Amino acid sequence: MLSDLYASVAAYRRRWYEQHPESRRRLTQPVISVGALGVGGCGKTPVAGLIAELLRDAGEHPAILSRGYGREDRTDGVVVVRDRGAVLATVTTAGDEPLMLAERLPGVCVLVSDDRYVAGRLAETRLGATVHVLDDGFQHLPLARDIDLLLTHADDLDQKTLPSGRLRERPDTAQRADAVIVDTADRKAAVAVADRLGLKAVFRLERALGPPQLVGLATSSVAVPNDARVLAVAGIAMPNRFVEALTATGYDVVDFLAFKDHHRFTSVDITCIADSARCANVEWVMVTEKDAVRLAPYVPLPFQLVSVPLTVRIEPAGEFNSWLLTRLTHEGTFR
Repeated sequence: MLSDLYASVAAYRRRWYEQHPESRRRLTQPVISVGALGVGGCGKTPVAGLIAELLRDAGEHPAILSRGYGREDRTDGVVVVRDRGAVLATVTTAGDEPLMLAERLPGVCVLVSDDRYVAGRLAETRLGATVHVLDDGFQHLPLARDIDLLLTHADDLDQKTLPSGRLRERPDTAQRADAVIVDTADRKAAVAVADRLGLKAVFRLERALGPPQLVGLATSSVAVPNDARVLAVAGIAMPNRFVEALTATGYDVVDFLAFKDHHRFTSVDITCIADSARCANVEWVMVTEKDAVRLAPYVPLPFQLVSVPLTVRIEPAGEFNSWLLTRLTHEGTFR
């Protein structure tokens, strides 16, 4: 019953914005929204980073606009996490995901604000942004967008809305998207999902773990044997996925500590992790990039901390890149 009420309220809210287009503020430069029907673990932030990277390499000056969920210091106004030249903020003021993107993407501006229109205007007028990428934007209806990309999984089609399920809106809302990116390597499965959602533009999201990075005073690549005994630590929406990915790569995950998404690590947590690593007799503690930015302030640590980045691809890559850039050009959105 509560899920039905939640779904009805979400549908009313979307319908209201559709019936009152004048209520949606529009930035001067084009906006590409990356979002999902479900909460957490969909890959929205890595995909937003991938889109920004694609646009940067195409000669544009992209700005990623984020709400900065989970940041400790919710300063009024806009936090410029990164301009084109350097990272300017900390995890306290930026939040873990925006800082992760800022450290990963040189030349891409990253801004955080509850009001993403204001953040976008600042990016345009002061940082020279020529295109915006709205991270987790499918439900951010006050801001107009030129392209809506929706990430989904086959399981989403049979889920309920919150609080009984994990969806923010009913599956049929996906028809408002311009393209669906299905979290699967199986082409037929992706097409089947798109058919059920009534969408013609369909692509696949493929994930892989990148090379391990030693988190220290200066982060650097490190050679970790594929069969190494490791302690996995994750404070993300779906921590079991991280363990499964490590195991699939060949690492021997002998213990696992899970924390809630965006968990703010404390000195007590550091002691707990160190004790677990010692008891399990492991040399390496492996975390996600998102966890690493929240643990970095505690460096030097009493254990060897390794960040294992998640790399994503949208396939077919050439077809997707062409579709995205052609759509922007065709609609006259690039100025």
